[in-house]
Order: sequence, then C-alpha cells, then structure tokens
Amino acid sequence: MRPAPDPVRPGQESVWDYPRPPRVERIDVRVTIDLGGERVVDTRDVVRVLETSHPPVYYLPIAAFAAGALARDRGASFCEFKGTARYLSLAGGNRFVSRAAWNYPSPSPGFEALADRVAVYAGRMDACSVDGERVAPQEGRFYGGWITSNVAGPFKGAPGSMGW
Repeated sequence: MRPAPDPVRPGQESVWDYPRPPRVERIDVRVTIDLGGERVVDTRDVVRVLETSHPPVYYLPIAAFAAGALARDRGASFCEFKGTARYLSLAGGNRFVSRAAWNYPSPSPGFEALADRVAVYAGRMDACSVDGERVAPQEGRFYGGWITSNVAGPFKGAPGSMGW
C-alpha cells in the first residue's frame, strides 16, 4: 500500500514524483566522500538515478576515486531495470569497508550512462556530501539512496515499507 507523500517545501522534490522505471540524469553538484580520515572522492561529474519512493542514488566515475580506493568484492545483484551489479570494497586512510559500493559494468539499454560509474552506501562511509550538505543514508541494508534536504519522502527502506 502506497503511503501518503510528505508535504513538499519550496526547493524540494518528492520521491513520489520520481518515475518507475527509474530515470538517469546528469546533475551539476559537487559530491565528496570521506573514509578513514581521507577524502576518497571529490567530483562534479555526477549522475543520479531517480526511482519512485527512493531518495536519489548518486553514481560517480571510477576515475574520481582515489588511487587504490576501489577493489572488486564478492557478490552480485540484479536490477530488473539496470541489469547485473557487482560489489566493490572501498579503502581510505585506516579503514577498509567490504561491499561498500556497487556498479553496473554492462548496464541494460537506457542505463548506459552508469557504465564506468560507482554508487556508494553513504551509511558505511565517514561522511558523504552533496554541495556541502552531509547526506543521510536510505534505511535498509540493500538500498543506497542519499537523503538531502531537497528531497521529501517517505522513503522506501524504513520499517514497514517493503510492500511499497
């Protein structure tokens, strides 16, 4: 059962206005990721995926990650829209996080913009930011959306949201 969307304040967009199947769009923002006391990503080359009931997922170029920060990890998953994803570990400073990120090496048609890009679970990092605003991670072990003040929910992943 679909919940009632939260009120949308000026400057916000509702995740309930996002499409399904998801939309991929380039966005002009600065994204940073810190891990282990180091900045492992600082880029303006950003693509986001918008899907009904989910906060945006930010995909960053593999080349934007610090040298040696990314490594292939165990496991894979499948998205009916984007295709097969592989998991990646992320290292920075004194930290190593297994399955901290994922990418689609050969995305499905319509999602080619995700090739050579990586999405990161914000909750597993020291900090992730979009244009200087620290993001909150989407709830749930599987989801990787980033919540900022410009998106209104409620967001899939919270307890009781499995059927949305």
